[in-house]
Amino acid sequence: MSLISVHNLQKFYRVHQKEPGLSGSIKSLFHRKYYDVKAVDGVSFEIGEGELVGFIGPNGAGKTTTLKVLSGLLYPTSGDISVLGYIPWERKPAFQKQFSLVMGQKNQLWWDLPAIESFILNKEIYEVPDDQYKQTLNELVSLLEVEDILKVQVRKLSLGQRMKMELIAALIHSPKILFLDEPTIGLDVVMQKKMREFIKAYNRKFRATIILTSHYMDDVKELCERVIIIDKGRLLFDGRLDEITRKYADHKLISAVFSDHITRADLAKLGTVKEYDLPKAVISVKRAEAPQIAAKLLEKYPIEDLNIEEPQIEDVIREVFTGRDLA
Repeated sequence: MSLISVHNLQKFYRVHQKEPGLSGSIKSLFHRKYYDVKAVDGVSFEIGEGELVGFIGPNGAGKTTTLKVLSGLLYPTSGDISVLGYIPWERKPAFQKQFSLVMGQKNQLWWDLPAIESFILNKEIYEVPDDQYKQTLNELVSLLEVEDILKVQVRKLSLGQRMKMELIAALIHSPKILFLDEPTIGLDVVMQKKMREFIKAYNRKFRATIILTSHYMDDVKELCERVIIIDKGRLLFDGRLDEITRKYADHKLISAVFSDHITRADLAKLGTVKEYDLPKAVISVKRAEAPQIAAKLLEKYPIEDLNIEEPQIEDVIREVFTGRDLA
């Protein structure tokens, strides 16, 4: 069963174009020039209950605009969109009580008050029963390990601590759907890992449906089996993350450690040399030829260790965004 259904979503913005300077300002009073920006252009997908989907693309791809339409903050230009059986932009209270939108660069907590005060306020806004509130709060506090800072002013918390509190505030009403827009942005490596662990645990424990946008591929690789890739407002790919590598990376990487000298020129005869720092070297070869070339290396050269590896998912997606068409 699909909790989120999107068919041919389009969101265009009409933007005023003005020439620079005072004369340009005066001209614009009488003859305004406009052009349409296609933020989202014909995107379609369906997401079922309990899925954790990576929604990725470069800056300006249309990710945040799509999430804002799905959460009812924006009206679409056209398209059929259903979330939990509701039309999001009708903003019915019953719908708004069943989702949360968390944006890494936006705050909902009261800056000068302890976070617990914001939690109590959200409890009242979402009409959460006392028993449910206490149980949910205890579970979230335990998962995020923040018992000792609940009564500390938000302004005195570190960025990582504030993001944990933002998540609790967003989840206090136990939403069925969670939109996470860059939840780890600005966090250090350790805190990013802890946030990923929490998101994964929350998804498993509560069967929440989650859409995650992130520029950090580690977020996507560790959390999402399925990814939706968009660029310039158009959908490029929708499927399993490992399928991108299998389907669109036509090469593999052979990594070898040599026990004797081998020239770069010798390796170049076998494939594209990606790394040459003896005793280790890495070459890129055509996927179908990888076993034969590996056998040739083992037969012809003194090798201590050899591995055949898939290319990094970051490199494959970088190819997508620099012009390779997945359609």
